[in-house]
Amino acid sequence: MQFALKTTFATLTLAALTASLSLPAHAQKGETVKIAWLDPLSGLMAALGTNQMKSWQFMAEEFSKNNPAGVKFEIVPIDNKLSPQETTSALRSAMDQGVRYVVQGNGSGPALAIMDALDKHNARNKGKEVVYLNYAAVDPDLTNSKCSYWHFRLDADTSMKMEALTTYMKDLPEVKKVYLINQNYAHGHQVSKYAKEMLKRKRPDVEIVGDDMAPLAQVRDFSPYIAKIKQSGADSVITGNWGSDLALLVKAANDAGLNNVKFYTYYGIATGAPTAMGAAAAGKVYMVGYSHLNAEGPINKIVKDFKAKFNDDMYTASVYHGFAMLSEAMARAKSTDPVKVAAVMEGMKFKSFNGEVEMRKTDHQLQQGLYISRWEKAGGKYPIDSENTGYTFVPVKYFEPYVASTPTSCQMKRPS
Repeated sequence: MQFALKTTFATLTLAALTASLSLPAHAQKGETVKIAWLDPLSGLMAALGTNQMKSWQFMAEEFSKNNPAGVKFEIVPIDNKLSPQETTSALRSAMDQGVRYVVQGNGSGPALAIMDALDKHNARNKGKEVVYLNYAAVDPDLTNSKCSYWHFRLDADTSMKMEALTTYMKDLPEVKKVYLINQNYAHGHQVSKYAKEMLKRKRPDVEIVGDDMAPLAQVRDFSPYIAKIKQSGADSVITGNWGSDLALLVKAANDAGLNNVKFYTYYGIATGAPTAMGAAAAGKVYMVGYSHLNAEGPINKIVKDFKAKFNDDMYTASVYHGFAMLSEAMARAKSTDPVKVAAVMEGMKFKSFNGEVEMRKTDHQLQQGLYISRWEKAGGKYPIDSENTGYTFVPVKYFEPYVASTPTSCQMKRPS
């Protein structure tokens, strides 16, 4: 198995190596790059965080075997308890350990705490700058009004995903009454805002029959919310809920026999939700995202090997983006210095698992294609199932990057 993995990654990085033939093959050969991972390992979102921590560690091991810069990667995990205050403390701890790259993805509050802290730290500590790779915090403000030079987002933001989702929904005549239920924080409010704006523009005949906000990672019983959805007469639900907040929402819907309503989600693939959906949700749950478990290309074998090792799903494919971008930028910069690497990553086009993607220079938002997928029985072209349920998300529509791309208001302040 180790030989197979090594052989696979030699193949995976061939394109990146070929693109860098004019550069030294190993910019900093053998150097170890520490990356702090700051996300929840306790509380209701612990299962989700643990999965993503393992994803970063697994991918670090694989990219360390072969990458354009010839460096080694080491993940330093720290529990931020999904709290902005704890995140700031965790970041300080990481920097005290000499870490100069940090990754985080769960919650836009913690994301903003990192951005604020790094803007101040990097301005005051020349030569000790730290770069932040955001792999899942999708509040559009993070690359608009609050954009930061030291922040690079690997996921598609809330508005990009809603652009793709509503473009798909506008052609479904059965969508007439939509209920919105989201988590009561920045991302949830943005999902609600963009859903209403874009549906009004694309399908003015659609009626919004409910717009609820639930406390983030606090609700253990969503049956009261499901009762309201049922009473509203909704035929469709749009939700940006993730982690336990989505798993428990879907479980409550199944328990209540809410069989005639379609759910359009952002995170149906994440820990807990597939098990909650099971066979009862087949054909009724959709998801918008930049990948799916059965995606072709280099990510396919990685997903299989992760499952074999952990009996768990590697659904956060933006982790691959992170290592592909970092290692390619380090090779081009001939350095692991975050200042030099950040300058290269701005506007950089690079090969990832889903083809060529671009880190847009104006706001540091990755531009990539998006899928609409539907929960169905696994098999045929899509054999990899979620959480051993026998079901998986099957792509039903793909949108090229330009379709989902949204404009930015970012006024980037670059260091002198």
